[in-house]
Amino acid sequence: MEIYEKNNKEETHWSSFENPTGGKGIGGMDNRGAKGKASEGLDAGESKTIFNITDGGIINRIWITMSDRSPEILRSLIIQMFWDGSEKPAVSVPLGDFFCAGLGILLPFENELFSSPEGKSFNSYVPMPFYKSALIVIKNESNKAITHFFYDINYIIKNMDKNEAYYFHAYWNRQNSTVLGEDYEILPNIKGEGRFIGTNIGIISNPVYNGSWWGEGEVKIFIDDDKEYPTLVGTGTEDYIGTAWGQGVFNHRYQGCLVSDTSSGSYSFYRLHIKDPIYFNSNCKVTIQQMGGANKEKLIEIRDGGGAIQVISSDSEGNFRKLHEISPGISPDDPSILPGSWLNFYRQDDFSATSYFYLNHPESGLCSLIDCKERIFGLTYKENLEKTL
Repeated sequence: MEIYEKNNKEETHWSSFENPTGGKGIGGMDNRGAKGKASEGLDAGESKTIFNITDGGIINRIWITMSDRSPEILRSLIIQMFWDGSEKPAVSVPLGDFFCAGLGILLPFENELFSSPEGKSFNSYVPMPFYKSALIVIKNESNKAITHFFYDINYIIKNMDKNEAYYFHAYWNRQNSTVLGEDYEILPNIKGEGRFIGTNIGIISNPVYNGSWWGEGEVKIFIDDDKEYPTLVGTGTEDYIGTAWGQGVFNHRYQGCLVSDTSSGSYSFYRLHIKDPIYFNSNCKVTIQQMGGANKEKLIEIRDGGGAIQVISSDSEGNFRKLHEISPGISPDDPSILPGSWLNFYRQDDFSATSYFYLNHPESGLCSLIDCKERIFGLTYKENLEKTL
């Protein structure tokens, strides 16, 4: 709808602690209208409903902030969304990761769907349609109380025609040690009709690889009964988010890398498929290879230091050899590999990812969110990380 078009019987509402139901003419009634209930506390272990509408409509914006925004809290708090009375959530994701703050590291940024103007708040502009009802719950699974939790959800009420729109979903998972030679699943296989709209990924590189490059893995998207090989495949991790030859910090509308900290081995980046839509009719799965790169001599040091590796290919001044095809299991010190050659190799790192997608069902059938201890284990963070980037 263009901003100059006449309203077509759509009602605008805002939901916050000042007017939880978004009801007409009842906002800001506490304290005689003088800012009486801008926030509430969120105790350790508490769940709080922040949105509960029994009607049809579209959520257009969500804003949240809180008094404690540490990585532990941003991974311990969960945002859950339920559409049309479903028992299982369409969204069940750590709060920080949902809002594109991978690894629980909140920095100033803006992209097409999410933003944090000063690194102090969370904004989402993802359209979230519902036909009969919508429920949003925040869970605090940490052992700390949040003294001040604020939110504002902007939505419209409208009659939604049957099958007019997909339901919004988000899924998060983490493997703090990926499996050698196995692709990490950004989005496990989901069944139905819909659209994959993007992902944000967090990586803590394994120190056993001694700071070597981790990002040679290709993103693969399997759609509509693809079997062993996908229909959509990229050329490398940094290539997927639109940069090249390594991955530094940048922040664009549809792609960006918000954290690139070589000292801690922490990286957080995103890609949004808005202008390049990815539709599927029966199923979809998204993966990324666990592959890095180093020269021959460096890789021998890594192997001798206990790093698990599997050599894939070599490149010496443009002479590219498919070693995984020619000689599976070849050693990096094999004499056929020239000194100084660049070797791609399978490796094992700590990967986490949020995937965003639309589906024609209010439930996705994906696994439940992993335990809080697994979500926060081994998070690396510097108090003034943004000053080092």
